[in-house]
Amino acid sequence: MAWFEGFERQTLTVMGLPVCYRQSADWAAQAHLPVLVLLHGFPQTHVMWHRVAQNLRGRYRLVMPDLRGYGDSSHAVGDAEHAHYSKRAMAQEVVGLLDALGVGDFFLCGHDRGGRVAHRLALDHAQRVKKLCVIDIAPTLDMYSGNWGKAPEVTGPVADPYFAFAQAYYHWFHLTQPAPLPEFMIGGNAKAYLHAKLGGWGSQGLAYIEPEALAEYERAFCNPMLNEQGWSAAIHSAAEDYRASAGIDLEHDRVGRERGDKIACDTLVLWGSRGVVNRMFRPVELWQAQCAGQVAGQVMPSGHFIPEELPEATSDALANWMV
Repeated sequence: MAWFEGFERQTLTVMGLPVCYRQSADWAAQAHLPVLVLLHGFPQTHVMWHRVAQNLRGRYRLVMPDLRGYGDSSHAVGDAEHAHYSKRAMAQEVVGLLDALGVGDFFLCGHDRGGRVAHRLALDHAQRVKKLCVIDIAPTLDMYSGNWGKAPEVTGPVADPYFAFAQAYYHWFHLTQPAPLPEFMIGGNAKAYLHAKLGGWGSQGLAYIEPEALAEYERAFCNPMLNEQGWSAAIHSAAEDYRASAGIDLEHDRVGRERGDKIACDTLVLWGSRGVVNRMFRPVELWQAQCAGQVAGQVMPSGHFIPEELPEATSDALANWMV
């Protein structure tokens, strides 16, 4: 099957900024089908969903955007509070895209960073989300706070879960350093950094990635375009995503928890058996604490990049849940 056969790549201006996305090509003819929105993670773009999209084609009308700061969507310089890359702002942009497409309510799934955008979207726009799926994440506030939900599996010379988590997810702390230190360090060999991330977190190398997808990740992440500060636009905007998660997003999460905000819809959690989330956290319990609806979970025999490592199993899980 040809690359993204049955899907169209488009760019729309949403709230004054370009949003690149793919959607089902026969959109109007399939108006009777429910809409499923798929959000990618770091350091990828929407093309991570190619195999899943082909499996689900004809069952849903699919929308797969490049999140703000990634791929061919916008890469603006971040503000002092990192609010431009807050999950609230990114979720609002996704909703704006769906508004432009004439979509009311929809099913929603996010992997990695996309899962964090999906979490915020389900809180801020509860009436729009019919069911939710988050892939290989626990809630951000719990992860940064060390709310493991279980006794983490820790090995090595320092038997401390905070040490183990920081070592496994060092990028969560490195990317939050003030600009432009991470931008310059990663920009020194962006391709090597990209490959290290894509091959890590239990994913055992790059063999699981389609050649077309890897070429897209390299094109997007290693893009030589500089922003007005003279920094790599792609690397800076990805770092801003993480800076927001370590700051303003945590503020939003704390306020919401104090207020008693919960995800209203039923939620499915998928996580990889070889990944950090499986070793360190009990995701179903942590997500159930943040959901008013039913939470179901399934551990998958994979590393972090589940939709690409196990596209058939991911597609089946989504098709069984998103009804």
